[in-house]
Amino acid sequence: MEKLIFEKSVKGRRAYSLPALGFDSFSSENLLPERFRRRRELNLPELSEVEVARHFVKLSKLNYCIEDNVYPLGSCTMKYNPKVNEKVATLDGFATLHPHIDEDSCQGALQLMYELGESLKKITGFTGVTLQPASGSQGELTGLLLIRAYHLDRGDTKRNKILIPDSAHGTNPASSAIAGFQVITIKSDEDGRVSIEDLKKYCDETVAGFMLTNPNTVGLFEKNILEISRLIHDCGGLMYMDGANLNALLGIVYPAEMGFDCMHINLHKTFSTPHGGGGPGAGPVCVNDKLEPYLPVPQITFDGQKYHLNYDVPKTIGKLHSFFGNFLVFVRAYTYILMNGTEGLKKVSKGAIINANYLLSKLKDVYRQPYNEHCMHEFVITGENQKKFGVTTKDIAKRILDFGFYAPTIYFPLIVHEAMLVEPTETEAKERLDEYANVFLQIAKEAETNPEILLTAPHTTPVRRVDDARAARIVNVNYFKGETKG
Repeated sequence: MEKLIFEKSVKGRRAYSLPALGFDSFSSENLLPERFRRRRELNLPELSEVEVARHFVKLSKLNYCIEDNVYPLGSCTMKYNPKVNEKVATLDGFATLHPHIDEDSCQGALQLMYELGESLKKITGFTGVTLQPASGSQGELTGLLLIRAYHLDRGDTKRNKILIPDSAHGTNPASSAIAGFQVITIKSDEDGRVSIEDLKKYCDETVAGFMLTNPNTVGLFEKNILEISRLIHDCGGLMYMDGANLNALLGIVYPAEMGFDCMHINLHKTFSTPHGGGGPGAGPVCVNDKLEPYLPVPQITFDGQKYHLNYDVPKTIGKLHSFFGNFLVFVRAYTYILMNGTEGLKKVSKGAIINANYLLSKLKDVYRQPYNEHCMHEFVITGENQKKFGVTTKDIAKRILDFGFYAPTIYFPLIVHEAMLVEPTETEAKERLDEYANVFLQIAKEAETNPEILLTAPHTTPVRRVDDARAARIVNVNYFKGETKG
């Protein structure tokens, strides 16, 4: 048996004391039968209360979160999440609801999910919805399985290809492959958008659908979206929208009106759930009437009196998640939508677009802007101007950490060399954006005058540069400083 060796433990120290029972008849021999008694000593650290408190406070200071400062990860929408959402999500009626509870006893939860679904349909312009998928990537898989079911139901068995732009999120081709499709990459044009000429080459009877993020991953709106939709529909395919960038569209444009047949929504991004470190998430899928018959079960319905879980859907693709999805993410999103209302959500997107363009305007003369136009909610700049001084985008990102800020997404999208994808979100004040811009500008000067400080950055973080390749391939989340046999 492995035994932990603790760094701070000193034998005999205690952070607590328990009073004696006071009754001889309540000895351990009488309280516990032999078969339940511990056979060996517990391997627990021995510390005073103050050392325990200091240990955990120190750990908390090693973390970086949105409450620390700007968190501008492009395509991730790491915006501030109102604390009222967390308050509502901890209410007993939501947080302690058992997933096996009967329909009659969870009418409030069913009502919340039903009304959330109705809100998402209004926001996107679609007619059907499922809340089940537990993440954006599972939402993608769900949408692709719906598209596959649609074609197979029509006897259209030749449609085995999904078209995807070369600027797409990496989950798009992965989800397509898992769903059984062949992935065809469509090139981007010189403006960073889908090349219509390249797209036309692949529009034939084998196309099942086209997966497109709009705005795309370079932060630009696909202005030819109606022509793209026409080309795909004319050859019998369907349009799938990756909803990762929905934060730019709320109340401004409806995906259904752009010609999309379905889309997934990252509730944890657009509609406010803390999602750093891999979760939690939720990726509801909205669809039009073409795909509605194939939605997963159970579907939540309302007869005017009562909410029901409907499993009687003959053409359903089945279940995508145990029970009904990540329920407390639904609670947070529902709260966020109700708190903002229609006009408030529109302001969210306008604020995100204004903030991104403001920050871009302060940086584009120093860092190369590959596409010289206004952006949507995020933008791409590059470190190419700084490469002549011997520094890379990675060096710039590492140096940003020394100033107490988080770096943007780097080296994505792949179609831009030395890319930095910056998404300030709508929740950042002008003063914070100015501070962040000034850090970028100072680093640009350092690259020219003192590149060594970038090459050896970060200097102030508890962990310096790590071997990225090794860290990605050998993931060890356990801590065993030493091992002994117990």
